[in-house]
Parts: sequence; C-alpha cells; structure tokens
Amino acid sequence: MALPKSYLKYPKRKKGMDHDLYPYSNMFERTPVAWPKNKNVALWVTVALEYFPLTSNNETPFKAPGNMVTPYPDYRTYTAREYGNRVGIYRILKAFDKLGIKASFPTNAALAKRYPFLIEEIAKRGHEFIGHGTDMNALHWGGMDIDVEHKQIKSALDGLRKATGQDVSGWLSPARSESQNTLALLAEQGIEYACDWVNDDMPYMIGEGEKLIAMPHTMELDDHQLLVNLGQNEKTWQEQILTAFDLLHRESKIHGGRILHISLTPYVIGQAWRIKALRDTLEILIETGWVWNATGAEIAAEWRSQQ
Repeated sequence: MALPKSYLKYPKRKKGMDHDLYPYSNMFERTPVAWPKNKNVALWVTVALEYFPLTSNNETPFKAPGNMVTPYPDYRTYTAREYGNRVGIYRILKAFDKLGIKASFPTNAALAKRYPFLIEEIAKRGHEFIGHGTDMNALHWGGMDIDVEHKQIKSALDGLRKATGQDVSGWLSPARSESQNTLALLAEQGIEYACDWVNDDMPYMIGEGEKLIAMPHTMELDDHQLLVNLGQNEKTWQEQILTAFDLLHRESKIHGGRILHISLTPYVIGQAWRIKALRDTLEILIETGWVWNATGAEIAAEWRSQQ
C-alpha cells in the first residue's frame, strides 16, 4: 500500500534550521573572547554522577543509554554502573587532586540523596554540581505533558540544591533528551546554561528570548562513546583529546579563546586499567601552560561578560 502524501509533509520544513531556538552563526566570524590569565583554551572537565534504578522504566518512550538490560532484577548492569559511584569516582578525584583540576559534576538528585558522603567529598574540593534530572529513568521527550515535566525539573533541582548547598546554574538532561518545553522550564527554575546541544565548539544563546547559554558539552570526546560504544583503546582516546587541543590552540591565536571539553563516566574511565590514561592526558594538557581550567559556570559567566 502506498504511503499517503501527507506522510512526507513536515509543516515546519523550511530553508535553514527547523526551529527558532537560536540563529545560525559561523563560529569563525564571531566576536573573539579572551580567557583569564592570557590562556588560549578553557579546559572544561565534566564527570557524570548517575543513578540507574534497578526497576525497569516503562513510562517513557525509550531508555537512557546504560540502563538496565535484562528483566528485573538486572544485578549485572546495576552493579556495573554502581562500580563508578563506589570505586571509579574516587580514582578520578585522586587524579584531580594531584593535578589541581576543578570539574563540573552533572548529578542525579537521587544519587545526591543516596550518597551524601560522596557529595561531601566532591563539594569540599570546590567542584561544581550540574542538574542531571532525578535519576536516569526521569527522561524528557517530545509531547511530554508540560505540567509533569515542570514538576520533574523542579523536584530534581530542589533536591540537588538541598543536597549540595550550591545554587546549581547548569543542566544536562538524562540521555540529553529534551521536549519542546524543556529550555523554557529550565530558565524558569534559575538555570543559566544547558549542555544538551552538541552543534558547536563555543557557547551561544539559546531558547525563547535567548535566556540560556548552550555550552559545548561534546559527545565526540566522551569516554563512554569512544571507549565503550566504539571500542577504541585508551591510547587512541588520549591522542584524540590532544589532537583536539592542538587545533583549538592554533585556532585561538586567530579567532580568540576556545573550549576543550572532556566528558567522563566513573564506571568507564575509573577502571583500574583506564585511570592512568586520564591522569596522563590531564597532566600533558596542564603542562602546556596554555589552558585555563574552569567549571562550566565560570566559563559561561566569562563568555557572557564579553558578549
């Protein structure tokens, strides 16, 4: 049976982008930014603190990557994820301590409530917490009821702010998934920058009225994406990060400051045979003398001040 003609018609199809959340912009023609201390590249490191419930998720159209696989109780997957929050994370913090790295931690509110001792360890080191939903079952998707999503976002941020004692100005949606209303709802709850959009190397304003900053939270150097999904080895991962830094550093001399973002997952990079790759990579970057290591909130504030 032939498809009806209406099947191939998309009411918002037009030249350019199929939304009005931000204008098109050529990164190489924007106003240059200058990072503090005359540094060329802002080094932004994020570490995802995620809680995957043992119960299956039947209320959303899809599962977040890394979620339970086999029927309840899926202890195999559950404990593999738990490894990151009880072992891997402490190896990462030790590496940060040695090199003086300041990082941002997208954190599920449920994890903050369940592991207050872990939150305390991170907070006392001066790291930043970013909103990351209630848990990895609390997703956002197109067509989601706006009142349900409002309550979900507010509950997640209220819980994380209470647990951490921080204002929490950044947000990364579980699975990076948004509805048509997510950005506006985040702005209502005091969020200043969002990390779900992966179409740029530099920040830009996004959403109705351009109230939020879209931060370049890349998937391309994500340890889970490269080391697990694509099956690359740690040496290749390190080479890709250093190659990215090399180009960004050269671009910065012509076009102004750049951002190198590295996304980490405790149950991936925190493994005993992988943590050395992280330590060595960060040490090389710091020793170049060209990086300004900062949190997402610090980078967003500095960028906004120069626009």
